[in-house]
Amino acid sequence: MRSNRSLPALVSLRAFEAAARRLSFSLAGEELFVTQSAISHHIQRLEAELGVALFERRTRAVALTPAGQAYYERVHAAFALLRQGTDEIRAPAAARHTLRVGLLASFATRWLAPRLPDFAAAHPDIDLQLLPDIGLADVAGGEVDVAIRYGRGTWPGVRARRIMAERLSVVCAPALVAGRRRLRTPADLLRHPLLVSHTRHPFEWDTWSRHHGLDLGRAQTVHLHDYNIVVEAALAGQGLAMGRHRMIAAQLASGALVEALPGTTLDDPRIGWWFVSPRGKADAAAQAFQAWLMRAAADD
Repeated sequence: MRSNRSLPALVSLRAFEAAARRLSFSLAGEELFVTQSAISHHIQRLEAELGVALFERRTRAVALTPAGQAYYERVHAAFALLRQGTDEIRAPAAARHTLRVGLLASFATRWLAPRLPDFAAAHPDIDLQLLPDIGLADVAGGEVDVAIRYGRGTWPGVRARRIMAERLSVVCAPALVAGRRRLRTPADLLRHPLLVSHTRHPFEWDTWSRHHGLDLGRAQTVHLHDYNIVVEAALAGQGLAMGRHRMIAAQLASGALVEALPGTTLDDPRIGWWFVSPRGKADAAAQAFQAWLMRAAADD
């Protein structure tokens, strides 16, 4: 006849099964993320409830009693059956996709990174692997899956769709153009070093100067490795930088950077940030990332 007595507490049974399987109260505690004394307490409670000793306590080890061994075999089998049933009924985990993205470090840190939690919440199945580099990652050759590039969208062998346009103006620390140092004409820029970031195809200063009729032949230029360094140098008052408004919006809003020549902003619809992918149909992860970027840029 079946006993009507209630089963021992599940937490005590878990402690017993782990301790019997590991033959160690301390290892069982590590496995279940509780202390050794908590395991010992659960075992003592279980032994008192069952009315039998389950372990032989030795100086530096424990061993199962015959009753403990017999009980362990039943309890272990029951937990194995529970695990099997849980695995069978649990919904399969959604397939995850890794998307390798080539991009400039400045875009990653100054625009993309603050918005990544929103992408992760919207697409928990896509893991973005950001690969910053000042060079152009080979999208067509499979070095990356997609890329975010800055320029005019004229890269051969790939598909390029503009994410957002960029506005350009010369910026600097306020003290550099304060009071009598104020710049009045584009030619006045030549009194200061021009900060230039490394790029394979430079165009910013040339495009801006042609638009405003300035000859940069006598300009003193300081070439820096990355646009992040250009911004930091400008903040430190070391010269004039070509301000990419999408990247330095916070500094312009706070006044840490100001336009050296107000009213000379260049709005060229061809200049901006582009989503670059291989020719042909993009996979679902790439399409999702592109669509999210377009929405995020539109809300910017």
